[in-house]
Amino acid sequence: MINGVRFKVCGLTSLADAAAADACGADYLGFIFYQKSPRYISLESYHAMSAHLPHKPRVAVTVEPTTEEIIRLKAEGFDFFQFHFPHDTELSRVEHWSELITPNKLWLAPRVPPGEHLEPAMLALANTFLYDTYRAGTYGGTGQAGDWTRYKQLQKDHPRINWILAGGLTPENAVAALTETGARTIDVNSGVESVPGIKSAEKLKRLAQVLSTYKGALSRSPF
Repeated sequence: MINGVRFKVCGLTSLADAAAADACGADYLGFIFYQKSPRYISLESYHAMSAHLPHKPRVAVTVEPTTEEIIRLKAEGFDFFQFHFPHDTELSRVEHWSELITPNKLWLAPRVPPGEHLEPAMLALANTFLYDTYRAGTYGGTGQAGDWTRYKQLQKDHPRINWILAGGLTPENAVAALTETGARTIDVNSGVESVPGIKSAEKLKRLAQVLSTYKGALSRSPF
């Protein structure tokens, strides 16, 4: 945490990148197991380096996982599980995820088009929701900033939820995003890369530096 702001570095694919994320103060290390992502890492590759990773909470990220996929991910000992899915996914399926993972460890990231709304019952299935930039046909990693006004409203309307702001966050716009939204946790990915799938140690350092200048966040219990 830097000045009351927690942040996750997502899309890690190597020990070097994980070490760079740790060195800049990341609170969470994210690994993407969705094969269509340019930041995809196989479960076998993750397993091979897992014993050498920094001792920070690890987040398994994927899209619409099957029960079998969830079981395999759980076997790797992840601290949290971030699932992306269309906002109109059947509630029973999300309930199943919640039962398998538990609300404390589940981070839900529904892809919500402009003008659409979250299913109210879904909010009871996880303690944490990630709000990412909407782009049809993709799940995260767009490199584009999202609707910060909408994020702020969601955070206001549902204060029980731990909200994470994602989407096109960089060292250049992170403070503006935090100031406008009041977010207490952010997710960075493409905005701290040199090329897709490779993190930039320099950009991560700059992110830590700009967060150290931010004075707007209030401390909040970890989740």
